[in-house]
Amino acid sequence: MEEKEGDYGAFMEKFELKGATSSNLPLQGLTFAVKDIFDMEGFTTGFGNPDWARTHAPAKSTSPVVLATLNAGATCLGRTVMDEMAYSINGENKHYGTPINPCVLDRVPGGSSSGSAVAVAGKLVDFSLGTDTGGSVRVPAAYCGIFGFRPSHGIISTEKVIPMAQSFDTVGWFARDLQTLKQAGQVLLQLPPETSNQPTRISIPRDCFETLGLPTDKIYQIMNASSEKVYSSELIDNEDLDGYIYKNVPSMQKFISNYQGKEATLPALAAISHAMRLIQRWEFKASHEEWINATKPNFGPGIKERIYEALTANYDDLDLCIAIKAELKSALDNLLENYGLLAIPTVPGPPPKLLMDATVLENFRAKAFSLLSIAGMTGFCQINIPLGMHNNLPVSISLLAKHESDMFLLSVAQELYATLKEQASIAWGSAS
Repeated sequence: MEEKEGDYGAFMEKFELKGATSSNLPLQGLTFAVKDIFDMEGFTTGFGNPDWARTHAPAKSTSPVVLATLNAGATCLGRTVMDEMAYSINGENKHYGTPINPCVLDRVPGGSSSGSAVAVAGKLVDFSLGTDTGGSVRVPAAYCGIFGFRPSHGIISTEKVIPMAQSFDTVGWFARDLQTLKQAGQVLLQLPPETSNQPTRISIPRDCFETLGLPTDKIYQIMNASSEKVYSSELIDNEDLDGYIYKNVPSMQKFISNYQGKEATLPALAAISHAMRLIQRWEFKASHEEWINATKPNFGPGIKERIYEALTANYDDLDLCIAIKAELKSALDNLLENYGLLAIPTVPGPPPKLLMDATVLENFRAKAFSLLSIAGMTGFCQINIPLGMHNNLPVSISLLAKHESDMFLLSVAQELYATLKEQASIAWGSAS
């Protein structure tokens, strides 16, 4: 692995793999990096763990997503560090080192696509490929102050990408600017251009911002003011999301009572998170238990406990969780109708400090997954939009749209971005 000096510790290995060279290719002249979870012919896919790399042969063929990116003219500059087995949103890796967050040096970069986010934030590449199961593109994008896109589930091929939990696995990407994000998106999504960038409803649920967000960031006010300025106050709906989910997901009450989730401040969102993580553990176990038991790999702190939990958890409520997943998608489809947007904080606050106390971190993770599991459990697309630095820390907001509304979401983000930045500057400028 390369030294950290000069590259923020982002890369597992550096090389230059030139893409196609015909004229007028959509990604001509752009550089990118690839998370160490994608197969590339001749390279061993390491999955963030030396024991995995040691027990697997080099890939015989390349992921279709990487091939499409190369065929569109982009040049690959290397493979990036990731959290072990993609089982963390923190970005720390005890084996290969933690990539340095270029945005705020004493904080974690976010994971599991840590190196891919850092390579973009550190201006080492123009864009990068990651994966997002529980938040592994959205979180590092927010922590590193860049754009990150989690597409609709199933819309981009995950062939020759090591699975984490297939019901939630997506291929996502990072960029420093919206134009590059959209250029890469057009190649990866292979969807027709969106004709509309006019939302019919903008849901900005107060509870998500005030209870799960950091009120001093003022992103609730920023999003409301921006939506009113670019579109209309008549489109804005501030109804609490937790109450809406509780009323419209029939299996919710039984599930909350089953796992004693009533004490959570937002019990329905906490339950959605709990349900997602149970399904995720089950699918992770199905994919990787045999290898773990045979190899007895050396895992880092936090990862080891999480993996053990997946292998030994009680799965009695699995069917109920799967029912909640279907009901939630239906409920939020109804909320957003055809061209609706849902705005939420991407994460509950600034990136945690490096080597933060595990108890404090667990509370932060719990709040984070109450937000992150919305896209996971519905299969909706989500974009992290960086608003800038406030109190020397990165602040972001997320927009979600319905399944297969990816190009619409990218178009709306372009339409709103300048105003979001302007309103953030006004809100933070007036802070005492």
